[in-house]
Amino acid sequence: MPISITLTEGVLPAGKEAAAVAKITEAFLKHHGLSGNKVMTPNITTHLNILPKGHAFSGGMPIDGAWVETKTPSFALSTREIQTAFFAEATQILFELSEGRLSKDRIWSNGVYAEDGTWNLDGLAMTNEELGQAIAAG
Repeated sequence: MPISITLTEGVLPAGKEAAAVAKITEAFLKHHGLSGNKVMTPNITTHLNILPKGHAFSGGMPIDGAWVETKTPSFALSTREIQTAFFAEATQILFELSEGRLSKDRIWSNGVYAEDGTWNLDGLAMTNEELGQAIAAG
């Protein structure tokens, strides 16, 4: 289940990007009750994108910012409690790691759901039911 983290250059001190990825991944697993799950842990992948200054915009004007986007099956992030807790924690992680360079109003997030049956684990496209069975085994 990919998480995309996009940062404008310099919003995190050099070397803090990997810590952001690790902490946000663990937050996602934690809020789903899956910390340490042998199936899900390696299948939470992250794409880290660093944009040069001047290549991110808000209201049509260049800004420094951060974005977190999840792509999940419909059973993930499925309650308001999980949604608010995970995205608040992801925002807090980026805010703290920025060491004052990034305000919370410059951290955006969203979740995208995939069509049932389109998740591929170990070379197999799986339905939500099949994924649930695999996760339960982990």
